[in-house]
Amino acid sequence: MTHPFPAPDADSGHTTTHRHRGRRTGLRAGIALTVVTAVAAGGAYAARLGPFERDDTPDAAATAQARAFLADWAGGRLDSAGSRTTSPARAQEVLRNFTAGLDISKPELTPARATKEDDGTVRVAFTAKMPVTGLGTWTYRSQLPVREQKNGAWKVDWSLSLVHPHLSDTAKFRLEREDTALPEVTDRNGTSLTGDAHPSLHPVLTQFAGGGSGPRGAIRLVDRATGEVEGTETTFGKKDGQPSDKPLATTLDATWQAAADKALADKAGGKNASLVALRVDNGEILAMANSPATGFNRAVSGTYAPGSTWKIVTSSALLLKNAVAPDDVVDCPKYLTVGKEFHNVETSEFPGATFRQDFMQSCNTAFISLRGKLGDTELGDVARDYFGVGQEWHVGIPSYDGSVPVPKDETEKAASMIGQGRIQANPLIMASVTATAASGRFHQPTIVPGGKDTTSTKPLPSSVVTQLRTMMRATVTDGTAHALAGLPGDIGAKTGTAEVSEDEPNNGWLVARRGNVAVACVVEQGVTGGGSAGPILHSLLSAVPDDPS
Repeated sequence: MTHPFPAPDADSGHTTTHRHRGRRTGLRAGIALTVVTAVAAGGAYAARLGPFERDDTPDAAATAQARAFLADWAGGRLDSAGSRTTSPARAQEVLRNFTAGLDISKPELTPARATKEDDGTVRVAFTAKMPVTGLGTWTYRSQLPVREQKNGAWKVDWSLSLVHPHLSDTAKFRLEREDTALPEVTDRNGTSLTGDAHPSLHPVLTQFAGGGSGPRGAIRLVDRATGEVEGTETTFGKKDGQPSDKPLATTLDATWQAAADKALADKAGGKNASLVALRVDNGEILAMANSPATGFNRAVSGTYAPGSTWKIVTSSALLLKNAVAPDDVVDCPKYLTVGKEFHNVETSEFPGATFRQDFMQSCNTAFISLRGKLGDTELGDVARDYFGVGQEWHVGIPSYDGSVPVPKDETEKAASMIGQGRIQANPLIMASVTATAASGRFHQPTIVPGGKDTTSTKPLPSSVVTQLRTMMRATVTDGTAHALAGLPGDIGAKTGTAEVSEDEPNNGWLVARRGNVAVACVVEQGVTGGGSAGPILHSLLSAVPDDPS
């Protein structure tokens, strides 16, 4: 594996450090990738505390500031994170170098209980889970000192050691990737798959490196002045993996993959976008494409608010408990206030609409008005128990398997009904959700045949499946997914428009099912699903009219 330039050293590092002196062998610095991830509803739906629970300790203001700092850091809002410290510019610079230089995508930062010292300093310990692109997750613990300022405000007392205990003025971290040869990879029919013929497979093929053991690498602690290695913070990849003489067989289909690459190249308009196509009957992945073609595999590792495509899951939860029927009238006003004002795309309204019409036209206010029909945990329970979302998936390459947190208040519960708040997914997850809705049974997605499956789900009742399929079909013929209406076949679909922040255009989503194939596509800053993802999936399904056997 070769890279055009080395990674910059990172001001950033398993808490058990193996100290040694010496020159590094067999490893070299890897590429520093600028990873673009979507912040799920940042300021649009969630309080600035993000995914963290409220704290009722005596120093609530101090712990709130610490947790807000962690939420901003995790969400990529580094300017806001810096502003919560005693050294805003330096904090922002170090956090940016840490994530970019170590190829960290989206940190997961979980606070523990706060403690108070004799001098009044409040310390908030936290666990950091740092996904290093293409390698794995680096986990460590650190803590934030928070002190009251002269003006009465609480600030995180900035120091390098709060980012990681071993980061200092004399030591920093460096990411090193081992040169592992890319294996020969074939599709489901034995056709060779290469990065030249299928550009957006390059990050996937890289993940197959090391003879099936995956890419290998390490994060080293190095002397700032000399660059000499002082310790190994963590290592990635199996050490005993050897390249195989046999090609690595995958579930991919070369025809579908080529069509997916072309659809993104022709129709994404230069925006960041990705899609996944998989079989409904067994979850086998047929195509996985990203635009740009190289870099972060956002199709399976991205973290996005799924927007209204999530209404498939919300509808399932409501239909499962007979809380609503497709022909029930559920009014669709322009606005609905639940702690904040929610509205429909282009502030549309449909007075006297039925639930089926609400689904077809993707009415946010109607779905939010039904939030009282579900308990606080029910949406997440249905997502996990029927759709497998949030369980651990063994896809064959690193993947993000979704998150549906319990809403912390009524506003966030309202947002969750329409796939916002803190719900996170990606095209792989939403293609699987679509397949489950079409067949009634979850099948763990996989890209390598014969992988292990530790998931446990139960089937949707046939009556719910019939209702979902009927509503998704109507969304194509008479609703927001009309971009696919001209295609042959019994296609069902759901659009999504997901807010990222108040300052950025919405992400556009579209999921669809035709025959035995489910597909999902997201276009970052695509504004609407039908307008941005619609042409991409139309191109894909037009180019591959027949389902693979």
